[in-house]
Amino acid sequence: MAKLDPTKLADWQIAFESEKDMKTVTQLADELGIKNEELIPYGHYYGKVDFEAVLERLKDRPDGKYIDVTAITPTPLGEGKSTTTMGLVEGLGKRDKKATGGIRQPSGGPTMNVKGGAAGGGLAQCIPLTPFSLGLTGDINDIINAHNLAMVAITSRMQHERNNDDAWLAAKNLKRLDIDPKQVELKWIIDFCAQSLRNIVIGMGGDCRNIFPEGYDGVSGTDVNIKGGRLDGYVMQSGFAIAVSSELMAILAVAKSLKDMRERISRIVVAHSKQGKPVTTADLEVDGAMTAWMLNTINPNLLQTIEGQPVFVHAGPFANIAIGQSSIALDRLALKLADYHVTESGFGADIGFEKFWNLKCRFSGLKPHCAVIVATVRALKSHGGGPAVPPGKKLDPVYSEEHVDLVDKGCCNLLKHIETVKKAGINPVVCINSFYTDTQAEVDVIKKNVEAAGARCAVSKHWLLGGEGALELTDAVIDACNEPNDFKLLYELDLPLGKRIEKIATEVYGADGVSYTPEAEAKLKKMESDPELKALGTCMVKTQYSLSHDPELKGAPKGWTLPIRDILTYKGAGFVVPVAGGITLMPGTAADPAYRRIDVDVEKRKVTGLF
Repeated sequence: MAKLDPTKLADWQIAFESEKDMKTVTQLADELGIKNEELIPYGHYYGKVDFEAVLERLKDRPDGKYIDVTAITPTPLGEGKSTTTMGLVEGLGKRDKKATGGIRQPSGGPTMNVKGGAAGGGLAQCIPLTPFSLGLTGDINDIINAHNLAMVAITSRMQHERNNDDAWLAAKNLKRLDIDPKQVELKWIIDFCAQSLRNIVIGMGGDCRNIFPEGYDGVSGTDVNIKGGRLDGYVMQSGFAIAVSSELMAILAVAKSLKDMRERISRIVVAHSKQGKPVTTADLEVDGAMTAWMLNTINPNLLQTIEGQPVFVHAGPFANIAIGQSSIALDRLALKLADYHVTESGFGADIGFEKFWNLKCRFSGLKPHCAVIVATVRALKSHGGGPAVPPGKKLDPVYSEEHVDLVDKGCCNLLKHIETVKKAGINPVVCINSFYTDTQAEVDVIKKNVEAAGARCAVSKHWLLGGEGALELTDAVIDACNEPNDFKLLYELDLPLGKRIEKIATEVYGADGVSYTPEAEAKLKKMESDPELKALGTCMVKTQYSLSHDPELKGAPKGWTLPIRDILTYKGAGFVVPVAGGITLMPGTAADPAYRRIDVDVEKRKVTGLF
């Protein structure tokens, strides 16, 4: 196949051409040392791997080198973590290293909005692109069904408890849970950015007393015995969140086995009773059925780069509102199969890497050898005072012209992320993700700042040249992996939750301190007095566009306080979730979304316009 030119072809066009020479999934598995009975094909070119079977068979094999890819604080266009992950895996392949990649399954929200599906780009992509971008093997769909089943269970239970006495409940072998409608923790989920669904009211149907004054029984196969209650459920405020923010996605990211996943699902707190007691999925007796929906999700998906290296895809994105990591199951599997495994954390090192460091590594017990911090001239100009970078609109000429001063000023953001990675005791390698508009003077000033901070720096042209363009980065990463490090967590779980939040805010984000709304402060005090909750990890929620809570504050802002407005409990996943600033768990769709350009070539039966 002729060398493809990313300056002339869209990412989906490059993927389309590259897919003509793909390896089959059985060939990929065979090259990795996966046995036929451990592979679960979904067609010819991708599938799932029975990771528990592989881990049992290879339990005595030493792990390979473990590399995390993170970034500086990004612009809304993203700075190329997935592209860099793919490029580094391709570069390791060029150096004859047995390497695997680990990325997260894209959400339909950004895929159909402005950011794209996170398959990488140019000559550093994960393929086949269409299934990768549009549902893959159904993991997110299964999470949606399992999560919304919990919502069905709780709303149904509230209706029946309201409309029936204790004797009727006892006859159905049900215990009254007395759920407080104002303390329902879950919302419904959907895998799109749908701002109009953030806040809704449900149960607005008519009063069935007007239809069945004597009550009813056995209608349409049901047996609900309303006796004067409502036909359409319990009237209450509710809403939707995006699917990947579900606690089930967090559980998929951290579960070590199917048994572990089953136990975690049973601990999900869906609401509280009027007496303040937590109501779990186990209390609703829906945890088993939820696990049934999730059964196939536990195994990582196997795809490939356009140069034929294996890529595992598992769990979901959005480290700003979720854990935002590929799964522990994926990493444990890949580290037994490869000499080098490259995983990816969402957004910048302040949120994605921080969660990789203090949640994922804590739960897995794995210790990374190196962290790659992706930086672009474009983002550094933005942090140095450049004009706004609005998604879907033409960039200001500043971003295609030489402005060394803006790059130099913006390096304060990069230096803060280097400091964070070093605080974890990991060797950082800064990757300058090369754009063809970058000038040598702009690159030189980045290298000068990075070297002064005591970190390695490499220019990588993987987007333009694939693995050949990533060799400088590859060699820097191999060198960093061969050096000793002193990996350590930022906090221990015996540190009170408030102190942990403050430590993350001050030492990672650079805040002066933390403030709380009355609601958040009350929750904090309750959690710190509860032995079960105070031992959970801490998964922060804040904007990805600034080290602070305010997306307008660029660079490395000083003199600010992190405002915590709420604290959520993800008891099944194993962490509490402090929510900072005005961020929401349901993003919005922009005025010029990607779905306007996605279509199907009916003659070739191919999806066009994905990126």
